[in-house]
Amino acid sequence: MPRVLAVQNGMKGGPGRFGEWLDAAGVAVDVITAFDGSPLPSRLAHDGLIVLGGGYLPDDDDKAPWLPATRALVEQALARSVPFFGICLGGQMLASIGGGKVLGDAGAPEHGSTSITMRAEAAGDPVFGGLPAAVPAIENHIDAITALPPGAVWLAETERCPYQAFRLGGRAWGVQFHPEVGPERIRQWDAEYTRRRGLDLDQLYAAAVADDPLSTAAWSTVASRFAALVKEGRA
Repeated sequence: MPRVLAVQNGMKGGPGRFGEWLDAAGVAVDVITAFDGSPLPSRLAHDGLIVLGGGYLPDDDDKAPWLPATRALVEQALARSVPFFGICLGGQMLASIGGGKVLGDAGAPEHGSTSITMRAEAAGDPVFGGLPAAVPAIENHIDAITALPPGAVWLAETERCPYQAFRLGGRAWGVQFHPEVGPERIRQWDAEYTRRRGLDLDQLYAAAVADDPLSTAAWSTVASRFAALVKEGRA
C-alpha cells in the first residue's frame, strides 16, 4: 500500500479528514508528531509527503527546532518529484523553499469559513482542475505568503490573502487554508483570542456548518486526486 509521511507541527494540527480521504483512496498516512520531539527521518522514503499547519513561520527554528529537518524533507520531495502537499505552514514552507516570500502578521488575517476563488490557471491542474469557481474552506492565520516562488502556478486566491493555493513544479502543492478540518475544529479555538479579533465563535461555527457540504465535496476530490498521484508515482 502506498504510504504518505505527514509532519504534524502542533498538538491539534493532525491530518484530520484529509488523512481519512487519503486512506479511503488507498493511501496510508504515517504521522510524525514532530512538535513533541518525535524524530523525523533524514531521508524521505515514503511515496508522498504532507506538511501540516502550526503557529510558526517556516524558519522559526528557535521556536520549533524540528523545522530544519522538515525543510530537508520538502527539498528532497521537490528534487525527486515525490508528491507533496503543504497546508498553511506547510504551504508557506514550500513557497519559502522555492524562493518566494512569507511574512509574519502580514496584516490580512483570515478566520473561519472563507470563500476561496479558483483562478483560470487551476483549470488544467491535476489536483485543482474542475473545482467550482469558489469553494469554502476554514482559515485561521495571520501570517501569509507575500510572493510566490519563480515559476509557481497560482491556483486560488482571496481578496485578503491572494496566494491561497499554488503548484510548484509538477507534483508539489501549497495551500494557505485548511482542507483537513471541518466545522468542529472551530469549537476548539481560543474564545478570548477570537473575541479580541472582533469575531464570535458561535457565528463562525454556524457559517462553517452551512458551508461544509460544498467544502467536503471539493476538498475530498483534491485529496483523492493527490492520492492518485501518490499511487501513480509508486507504480
